[in-house]
Amino acid sequence: MPNRPIRDIIRRGRLVTCSESTTVAEAAREMKAARVGAILVMKAEKMVGIFTERDALNRVLAEGLDPAKTPLSRVMTKDPDTISSDKPFGHALIAMYDHGYRHMPVVEDGKPVGIVSMRDAHPPELKDLEGEVEQREHIREILR
Repeated sequence: MPNRPIRDIIRRGRLVTCSESTTVAEAAREMKAARVGAILVMKAEKMVGIFTERDALNRVLAEGLDPAKTPLSRVMTKDPDTISSDKPFGHALIAMYDHGYRHMPVVEDGKPVGIVSMRDAHPPELKDLEGEVEQREHIREILR
């Protein structure tokens, strides 16, 4: 499993945030400008959600909502799973794989400090993840 510390991954990126009242269109422009696939949604100093490219596609466009009028509070993933910056990246990769998402907020002392993504994985880490998944599937088969 990849042991690269998450804090080393988020060190190079800047945290992109917006408020619950931000529209999907505004958030999409922010994400494009920052070249990120997810944005954290904040209420004062507290993270209350995450909005991703997949949310834009599945919860907005596919549902026929108007991005210029739809607030993030309506279409974000509320209270997303998080991971501590001192954990190995492999822990985040397994959690993202297990739960079917591609982005995970990173926290320190309960405050968001970054986001890790499946895109942050290097080829050797993806190979390790593949081996881990195969091993888990094998164990599941044995236990059936």
